[in-house]
Amino acid sequence: MSELREFIINKKHHAYRKRVPETLAEEYKKEGLDAKERMTRRFEYLIGEETPVILDGEKIVFIRTVENIPNCFTEDEFAEMREKYFLHELGYMSNFSPDYESVIKNGLLWMREKGDEYLAREMDALISLADRYREEAIKVGREDVAKVLERVSRYGARTFREALQLFRIIHFALWLEGNYHNTCGRFDKYMYPYLKADLDAGRIDEKEAYELVVDFFLSFNKDSDTYVGVQQGDNGQSMVLGGIDVEGNETFNLLSKLCLEASRENLLIDPKINLRVSKNTPDEIFELGSELTKAGLGFPQYSNDDVVIDGLVKLGYSPEDACDYAVAACWEFIIPKYGFDVANIGALSFPKVVDIALHEDKIFSSYEEFENTVFEKIQEECDRICDGIKTLYFIPSPILTNMIEAKYHNFGLHGTGIATAADSLAAIEKYVFEEKKLTFEEMKNAVDNDFEGDPELLHTLRYDAPKMGQNRSEADEKAVKLLAKFSESLKGKKNCEGGIFRAGTGSAMFYLWHAAEIGASPDGRRKGEPFGTNYSPSLFARIDGPFSLISSFTKPELKDSINGGPLTVEFASSMFSDSESVKKVAMLVKTFILMGGHQIQLNTVNIDVLRDAQENPELHRQLVVRIWGWSAYFVELDREFQNHVMKRKEYSL
Repeated sequence: MSELREFIINKKHHAYRKRVPETLAEEYKKEGLDAKERMTRRFEYLIGEETPVILDGEKIVFIRTVENIPNCFTEDEFAEMREKYFLHELGYMSNFSPDYESVIKNGLLWMREKGDEYLAREMDALISLADRYREEAIKVGREDVAKVLERVSRYGARTFREALQLFRIIHFALWLEGNYHNTCGRFDKYMYPYLKADLDAGRIDEKEAYELVVDFFLSFNKDSDTYVGVQQGDNGQSMVLGGIDVEGNETFNLLSKLCLEASRENLLIDPKINLRVSKNTPDEIFELGSELTKAGLGFPQYSNDDVVIDGLVKLGYSPEDACDYAVAACWEFIIPKYGFDVANIGALSFPKVVDIALHEDKIFSSYEEFENTVFEKIQEECDRICDGIKTLYFIPSPILTNMIEAKYHNFGLHGTGIATAADSLAAIEKYVFEEKKLTFEEMKNAVDNDFEGDPELLHTLRYDAPKMGQNRSEADEKAVKLLAKFSESLKGKKNCEGGIFRAGTGSAMFYLWHAAEIGASPDGRRKGEPFGTNYSPSLFARIDGPFSLISSFTKPELKDSINGGPLTVEFASSMFSDSESVKKVAMLVKTFILMGGHQIQLNTVNIDVLRDAQENPELHRQLVVRIWGWSAYFVELDREFQNHVMKRKEYSL
């Protein structure tokens, strides 16, 4: 197994790759083909261009040999679409949790009967590729692979290995069809029955099951560099483990444990592991998760069932569906099989609304008057964002569309820079209205001048003023109000699909983009400096420690802003020299859960190693860091993302 891992890490499988011409869009345009025909014809073409390759020792096969997916539409056609419709991101379907369970159980012929002629054609093409893989397996003497492929693609899985293989075929097809950020859902829930049946029947033992999981996890890393994302690593291969069922029973099982152990062995960025936990989750599960934190993988990310499920029910999800939630590519909460939610359709910048209020042409007689203006601007900004999303259109995907029974059509909005905004309000209240150290106009001018010529004020605002994360009510109470106003501003709004809008605490890449839209901030953030990622403190905030941090960030009523967005905590890697460190981290996470936190992710960093990796990337190819909702190899990131990771606060316990 280690030889296969090294083969993939060293990208030796890239030797089997080729590129196809980027001419399909022009050809399809000349023929006047509609969207479904284009998607189907491209899929058939790409399947035909694929060459079956079986790597030495691998048990779960299917690997991309065509590295590029030509577009279906020309740039002019996309421009016309954007004039007519609201296209989310690239226009193709993304960030859904499809019904793997039913397809794995019933097979591709069953899937074929679910849809129209386009789905039938794509299923026929996919089955033909599986048959070609079987022929290749026989040719190279891999009878075990040939046996697995004998019937599984057509008729569904009977064993654990068959189930893993059919998942791989479906996952492969979703990417090849042109969808992206294809998530894995509650993997241990729908896969465990196959493992249990094999173990009970004596077909495999636990050691053999573990080896299959390790091999299966390697398959996620074969093609991920060809997947769509803002940065390499941002590919959405997110897997959820554990969680409670509708009766409140813990569902963490043997497969859940094997998945965590396989991640720990492979030390690769995919699949990204998300653990569902609650106040009743045993300490051992938190400790298993913390072993991955110690390994430096940047996951698991934890989601709190006690908060998330209630929050989703409040938004109108049925209790049964809410209990079955998974996460999207990063951390947004979505419902497998039934959710057609677009959980990252827009973003509100909290610092921007503070900045707009700061520059209002009016005189504020009190802090409360200014705060109310900020709240008005939040409402106006929410109205603007929501009103701008009309006539949503996705380029049709025959496979993915038929793996979702669309029941929910809700839209999620990120809320970025919460700490920057809360800290700014606290600074204005303290220094302008309470202590009167400067006038409102002087504060505004200092911000507009990027604090040039006033180093004393800059130092005071950056390092002496109250900061979210210090467990000080002056800043924390502002965050409570800001998030409450955000969720309140979306209540009663219906989107163009008949669903609702959900407020969230995530940022995605907007912690850089939104920060670039405004100048300096009253909290002492200078022009060009980014916000904290997701639901996190400002980069220059002086925080006493992680317990102070979680105390601040669990004060808001997070059930009301439950689109998702984790508190991100960076630990110094040196902390794990202590044999008790894993238990300490586990207890910190559990404390966050018990205090009502909704979502948390942890990173292990060593600033000296990161600096060396910037200068000598060839020596640190496998150095993993957590970005906003996904893990990446540090040396493959753009410099601005690297620098942000290096500026985050490191904690010890």
